[in-house]
Amino acid sequence: MFTDLLHRLFQSDPAPLPELDGRHALAGLLVRTAKTDGLYSVEEIRRIDRILGATYGLNPVEAAQLRAGAEKLEAQAPEDGRFAAAVRERLDAEHREAVLVAMWRVALSDGVEKSEEEAYLGRASERLGLDADAVSRARAAAQAADPLED
Repeated sequence: MFTDLLHRLFQSDPAPLPELDGRHALAGLLVRTAKTDGLYSVEEIRRIDRILGATYGLNPVEAAQLRAGAEKLEAQAPEDGRFAAAVRERLDAEHREAVLVAMWRVALSDGVEKSEEEAYLGRASERLGLDADAVSRARAAAQAADPLED
């Protein structure tokens, strides 16, 4: 057991992540957005579940299961743009902008704008292939009334 622990700590190549499908890529982006500031609040979890439910037509249990799977992937994945790349490969610019709106809604769901989240969203928007105008529109849309609010 101790040998196995040492091997995991010092191995040079971590086990590769499974291939991301579109649902897990989006969910992973939302989870990573929520965790960027070191806190993972109930408000953020609820917002993620509502976004996933509305996006994919999932009931609350199915949305929570998708989020839970994404939490596991997110915990293993380095911040190398893997989630954003998977989304970028599958969606056109208009839909990628909608993803960024969802990410901003998660970041703002706790009522506090944090510099860590803003910096992460800046990197993510670049990885999603969005220009500055799209980023401004996404942020403004997220700050407007949220149709998923309870």
